[in-house]
Amino acid sequence: MGYLLLAGAIIAEVAATTAMKYSDGFSKIGPSLLTLLGYVVSFALLAQTLKTVSVGTAYAIWAGVGTAAIATIGIVLLGEGMTVAKAAGIALIILGVVVLNLGGAH
Repeated sequence: MGYLLLAGAIIAEVAATTAMKYSDGFSKIGPSLLTLLGYVVSFALLAQTLKTVSVGTAYAIWAGVGTAAIATIGIVLLGEGMTVAKAAGIALIILGVVVLNLGGAH
């Protein structure tokens, strides 16, 4: 159940960060409110996750997957460029999450 809550926290954080891009510096009320709501939901779910998943593992997965997802959204949906360095960084984040899930963190 902890990892399901963590997945929800990641989805909410990614949605909030994406909405922030569209808030135009928090000058547009709709995306600004979605940003706030997304972060509140994300932190609430992350807090519940920590009841069953170690803080180091949960935070590393939350931050890593969220970062990789936002970078991918930037490339695919927002027209940001893809560089070798960016691709390597995303690959390393994914590799790190895989290692954590295979037992690298307790």
